[in-house]
Formats: sequence, C-alpha cells, structure tokens
Amino acid sequence: MKILQVVPYFSPAWAYGGTPKVAFGLAKALARAGHEVEVFTTDAFDGRRRNPWGGDKVDVEGMKVFYFRNLSNKLAFDHRLFLSPGMVWATRRELKRFDVIHLHEYRTLQNFIVSHYAKKYRIPYVLSAHGSLPRFSRKRGSKKIFDLVFGRRILEDAAGLVAIREEEAQQYKLMGANAQKIRIVPNGLDVGLFENIPEKGRFKREFGLQDRRIILFLGRINVIKGLDFLVRAFNQVQKELEDVVLVLAGPDDGYKRTLLKLIEKLNLTDKVVFVDFLEEERKLSAYVDAEVLVYPSLHEVFGLVPFEAAMCGTPVLVTESSGCAGVFKKIGVDNLVRYGDVVGLERKIVNVLSHLDPKREDVQKIRKYVVDNLNWSVIVEKMVNVYREVVEKR
Repeated sequence: MKILQVVPYFSPAWAYGGTPKVAFGLAKALARAGHEVEVFTTDAFDGRRRNPWGGDKVDVEGMKVFYFRNLSNKLAFDHRLFLSPGMVWATRRELKRFDVIHLHEYRTLQNFIVSHYAKKYRIPYVLSAHGSLPRFSRKRGSKKIFDLVFGRRILEDAAGLVAIREEEAQQYKLMGANAQKIRIVPNGLDVGLFENIPEKGRFKREFGLQDRRIILFLGRINVIKGLDFLVRAFNQVQKELEDVVLVLAGPDDGYKRTLLKLIEKLNLTDKVVFVDFLEEERKLSAYVDAEVLVYPSLHEVFGLVPFEAAMCGTPVLVTESSGCAGVFKKIGVDNLVRYGDVVGLERKIVNVLSHLDPKREDVQKIRKYVVDNLNWSVIVEKMVNVYREVVEKR
C-alpha cells in the first residue's frame, strides 16, 4: 500500500514527547514490511531550534519525509500551533497518490487541511489521537472552539479511529464519534533498542551522582505528569533514606517554575536534579542507573516510559490513573499507587529500594509482555489490518 503519515512533529523532535516516537516507529515498521511510506510533518524540533531539514524532502529509514517549515517555532513549541503553508500546497498536489492516510494527534490545523482534501479526493483516513482528546489541562477554551469548528468534522469524516486502549475508545465516543469506526491498537516499542544497553554507572558519573540512589522521572515537565505529587512523596523518602536523589529528566512544558517553588519550599534544592531532554543513548543510561522509575501521572492514556525502563532492568512504579496500569494489573505486577496518596507512594518507593531483588521478577514480567505484545513487528500487523479494512470500504 501507499501510505501517508501526517504528524506535526517527527524524528528527531523527541522533545515533543511520545507521539513523534510512536509515529516514527510505526512508519519505520511499515516501510520494513514493504509498504510505500511517506510522511508529512513540520520542522518542529524543540523550544529553541528548528529541524535542520526544514523545507526538505529526506529519505529516513526507507521512507520519504517532508519537513515543511513552520511560520513560527515559538508558536509551535509553546502553543502547539503548527502553521506550515507549504503543507497545504503539497496536500492539494500529492494526496491523490495514496491508498490511505494516517493522521496523528487530534487538534492540529494539518489534520483539518488533510482531512478536507482526503474527503474531496475520496481517500480514506484514520486518526490516532494519542491521548489528546480530553480538554483538561491547558487551553480548554481554545480546544472547545477547535472541536466545534474543525474537530467534529475530522471525527465524522474519518474512516477509522485508532484508540491506544479501551479508555481512549470511550473518549472518542464521548466526543460523539461513531463507535463502529473505533479499533484498539496499542503503541509499539522497538525492542531491538534494548539489546545492547549502556554499561551501569555512566549516567551517575556524568552528573556526579555515584554515591546516590536515583529515583527517576522521565518525561515532559507538565502539570498533568503529577510531579508535585512525586516531589511531596520524595520529601518523605529522603527523610528516611539519606542517599537518595530525585532526577527529573525532560524538557520544560510550562510547569518547571511552579515545581521549583515547591522544591524550594520543601528545602529539597540540593536533592532534586533537573536534566533537560535526553537523547536515546543518555536516556537508556538514565534508566540503567536508576534504582526505580516513578510515573506519577494524573492522567495518561498509555505511556511507554515505564515499559522502556523495565526493558533496561529497572523497577517501575505508576499511578492507577496511568494508562499502563491496566497492563500491570493484568500480568500480576504489584507496582500501582493511587494518585495523590503521598504516604502510599513514599512507602512504595522505600519498599522497592529496600527489596530490589524481588522486584526483578516484576521487571521480567513486564519485559515479556513488551516482547510478546508491544514489539513493532506485532503492532504493525494490527495497524495494517485497520488500513486494509478502511481501503476495502472505500
């Protein structure tokens, strides 16, 4: 099949979180499976820089990627407003060549433009919202306006709607989507990345933490990530265990200033280390050197970080409101804590640090689940079935 992937940020724009990584993994797996894959994206990279390939068509891992220039990098990163007029002309000119189109994220102008021409040219498209459907957190008013003006039409005209898990399927339904169009396909992981992980100690040496035990968070510094909850729990842990340090690794997504005030108020400045975005090798080093990874999200549709940490042999703790909590319950891993239960999270962290060997069994259960269920070779077959289904109904 000739497949077009449309996503506002793509490899190597990892500072934007999980969506570019998932879209890249899927596109690469589709290309490896013999499909003709092209990607329409923008030159978004991070808060300070643009992708150096902006305006170019690049061959990446067997696919053709078009990096259209954004009018403003600041609007792109700070407000998730991607204005790329070049994509409009390319869409009008090129869209007829494809058998199926896959839109990533929900509230983007690119989705509205591409969905409009897809309907005009009668090319089926599927949408993966990647957890972006709810209106909580920031900009609720502008999200509601988008939904009324553009979003409802995007959902109505979609030939297929891809949910990461059942909770997201329910979110589609609450938005008024046709339940018959929804298919559940989880995010995938490139299992091969974990075959040769870095040696232990590299991350601790880089940041001078050789004599500390690391409690790690990795992700965007965003209000929905539950970092105030984690900091308050860590405050209790460090009173009991003197050699611990909390490492918060990821780009600021509007919440760091608030978090710093809390850290200063609790006198934790010398025990909390902020690390900006980590590229792949350094991220793996952080996982390897952490004694435990904590994923304290207020809300997360799925989240791959706990699975990545486990693939590096690191025990993980997650909130019951995290999307991966259902998986851990299913496979019998006792690593869940109620969001906001500071004492409960503190006791869980202390227990992991005091009983690391028994927790390795939980890590092995998670690793087996990833290999059997989340490997891209498994996920891509499910996604291709979705594509074939909508193409056949064309």
